[in-house]
Amino acid sequence: MSISFFTGAATIRAAWPRLEQRLRTVAESGRFTFGPQGQELERAIAERTGAKHAVAVGNGTDALIILLRAAGIGPGDEVIVPAYTFFATASAVLHVGAEPVLVDVLPGSYAMDPAAAEAAITGRTKAIMPVHLFSQMADMRTLRDLADEHGLLLLEDSAEGIDMVQGGVHAGLWGKGGVLSFFPTKTLGSLGDAGMVLTDDDELATTARRLRSHGQQVDGSYEYLELGYNSRLDEIQSAVLLTRLETLSAEIERRAEIAARYDAGLAALAPAVTVPWFAPTAEPGDPVYYVYLIESDRRDELVAHLTEHGVGTEVYYPRALTEQPALAELPGAQHPVPVAIAASRRAVGLPMYPDLTDEQVDQVCELIQRFHKETP
Repeated sequence: MSISFFTGAATIRAAWPRLEQRLRTVAESGRFTFGPQGQELERAIAERTGAKHAVAVGNGTDALIILLRAAGIGPGDEVIVPAYTFFATASAVLHVGAEPVLVDVLPGSYAMDPAAAEAAITGRTKAIMPVHLFSQMADMRTLRDLADEHGLLLLEDSAEGIDMVQGGVHAGLWGKGGVLSFFPTKTLGSLGDAGMVLTDDDELATTARRLRSHGQQVDGSYEYLELGYNSRLDEIQSAVLLTRLETLSAEIERRAEIAARYDAGLAALAPAVTVPWFAPTAEPGDPVYYVYLIESDRRDELVAHLTEHGVGTEVYYPRALTEQPALAELPGAQHPVPVAIAASRRAVGLPMYPDLTDEQVDQVCELIQRFHKETP
C-alpha cells in the first residue's frame, strides 16, 4: 500500500480532453506569457470571488509582495502577521522593506488572535495581515473592527482561501486586498506556480498590474514609473486553472466527504488525536478543506509509523515563525506565541485531495488506530 500525501494524477487524466483543447489553443496562438487565457482567468476568478479586480501574477509569494507594495507598505512600517503560517507571509513583508510583527494564533482555527494583534500595535504599525489556514477563515469581523479602530490597513494572506466565505464576503476582500495561490497542492492548483491579487480598490489594482510587469504603464507604452517585478502569469498555467475551475465545486464537495470520513474514523481516538474543529465565527462557507490537520502529542512517532506503512504526511509547520533563523532576532519576533509553538510540535496534515478513495481514507484511519492500540 502506498498513499501519497498529494497527487492530482487522476484529476488531470479526467480533465485531459478539455485541458488538451485549451493547451492546443495556447500552442497555436504563439502567445505564451500573460495573454487571452490569463485575461479570461482573471475574469473568471473575479466573478467567482466577487472581487472587482483579480490580477494574475507568477505565484502566491509574488502576489503577497505586490499586494503589500501596492497598498503602500514600505520601510519603517510594521505589519502584524501570525506566527503560525508559511514563511512567505513574513518574508513578503521583509521584501518590501517593512518589519513583520509576529503574534500568536487561536487554537483550532490557527488564525491570528485578535487580542494578541491589538497588544502588538505600535506607532509604526501600518497594517494587520491575517492568514486563512487549512480550512477556515480568521475572525474577519473582529480584525476589521480592530483595524478600523486604529486606522490600520487590513490585508489578507488568503493564499489558501479560494471559495472561503465569511459574512457573504470572499476571503481576501474584507479590507484593502488579498491574494490567492494556485500552487499545485492548493484547492485550485495549477501544474506549476501561479497566483492572484484580489481587490475592490481601483488604484491598488492598477498599481499591482504595473508592478507585475517591471513597473510598466498598464497601456504597454514602455514607460516605467517604478521598479517592479517580472511576474506575469504564463498562458499554460492559465489554461490549466481555467480547466480545473470547471470542476472546482465538485472537488470541494469531495474534500468535505473525505474530511467527514476522517472525522468518523478518528473520533474514538480523542483526546490522543485532535481532529479539525471550527471557531465560533465559522459559517456555512466554512470549511473548505485544503488540508486535513490533526494534532497528536506523539506527532513525530505517528508520522514515522505512517511513513513506514507507505502513507505520506506533511508537518504544518515544524517551527513557529519566531523560531525561524531568518526571523528570530527581529524585534517583531519577541512576542510570546505559546499556541503557535504548541501547534508546531503537535500538528500534521493527512492526505487530502479529490483523488483519494474511500478505501484509502479508511486505511489511513486504521493505521492511526493501530498505532494508538499497539503503542499506548
